Amino acid sequence: MPTNIIVVGDAALGWAGVGPSLEAVGHTIGRADDLGSALDRALPDPGAVVLLCLRQPDPSVFPALEHHAVAPVVALLGQPELAGVLDLLRAGAAEVVGYPQELDLLPTAVERVFQRWALRPARLAGPLDDDEVERFGELIGASRPMRQLMALARRIAPTDASVLITGETGTGKELVARGIHQHSRRGEGPFIAVNCAAIPETLLESELFGHTRGSFTGASAARAGLLVRARGGTLFLDEIGDMPLPLQAKLLRVLEDHRVRPVGSDEELRTDFRLVAATHQDLEQAVQDGRFREDLFYRLDIARVAIPPLRERGPDVMALARLFLAQASDRLQRPVLGMSRRAALRLAEYPWPGNARELRNCMERAAMMAEGELVELADLPDRIAGYAPEHVLVAGSTPDTLVSMAEVERRYIRRVLTAVGGHRGRAAQILGFDRKTLYRKLRAMGGGD
Repeated sequence: MPTNIIVVGDAALGWAGVGPSLEAVGHTIGRADDLGSALDRALPDPGAVVLLCLRQPDPSVFPALEHHAVAPVVALLGQPELAGVLDLLRAGAAEVVGYPQELDLLPTAVERVFQRWALRPARLAGPLDDDEVERFGELIGASRPMRQLMALARRIAPTDASVLITGETGTGKELVARGIHQHSRRGEGPFIAVNCAAIPETLLESELFGHTRGSFTGASAARAGLLVRARGGTLFLDEIGDMPLPLQAKLLRVLEDHRVRPVGSDEELRTDFRLVAATHQDLEQAVQDGRFREDLFYRLDIARVAIPPLRERGPDVMALARLFLAQASDRLQRPVLGMSRRAALRLAEYPWPGNARELRNCMERAAMMAEGELVELADLPDRIAGYAPEHVLVAGSTPDTLVSMAEVERRYIRRVLTAVGGHRGRAAQILGFDRKTLYRKLRAMGGGD
């Protein structure tokens, strides 16, 4: 929670109406003579939020807001008509709350601004320091969920237990798998990765199990399968939920007796590998639906690592953005060193339905488009630069402030998914959708299926 609320503007609103509601939830309140002075005090202080109290819209405050581009400012507006609200938001206010109709919403608005401001990077350029982020192989994270994930992965890695990695598309499941391999006793052995969804069903068996010469049309020579080539190392089966049921049965047998029979052969080959599997699907629901073998699921689910979506990982957004920007700048030979604060805040606000993969692509484009040493807001993709975070709805709003039913549905789907920890089967039940409908809607939202 913020420790310092700096009140500026109309004294009657700032003290008589506002002070008690904020002090009641533990905030300390101070005063400033003008908005410029308040911002000068607040910007270096991670525990400060400015409360700008206005009886009516006042254009004289716009220059100070616009000068700082983004700032931890909540505007308390006595005449919250649409035009005035939009002007304050465009100028740089983070939230607008109507007075006195919505005074009870003020503490929540202050907390939301504080949380958003806390995500801002203290330093937008330069290499990442070891004390800023934790690393596990090529995976990095600064958030508590990712630090906990990496601690779990480190405990799992030295064993030979099968691992199931779950998470939305683009969260970095292969990076986790590679980290587990590198930290295991098999780290010097091969790491073989195959995407089960990317290989046609007719070829996947041959790819995994190998084949003899002449076993099918086009098999001009014998070939060892990945189950054998991974011997002594790790086999990473991505999107294992898309593996056909007959192959699931054959894979289970290999896991139990460590023997592989190539397509067209009567002989079995010995193998010894560690299996790490990954999926963005709800395998428990797939078991219930008869699309995934229950015995294979329990064989895989000995150790599970669930990767949270990027939108739930707070400071990871900026840590990854800086890393991706540095990598893209080197690759493109562009002299881009960092981001403007306005661009950085937009990255922190955007929900990243495509997760880290979408962020990487975003920073690639930004490095290419930037005209100077800093990425500006206009250098980001349009869907991100133009993203409008939700604000507190103010009294006096007109229908122009409302959103479409499609947008309402999109937000509610994401809220339900967050509430159930990403479990798509339970989310579909709550939403009243069948699974296929939910997956189709998620694809349309850009979140994969």
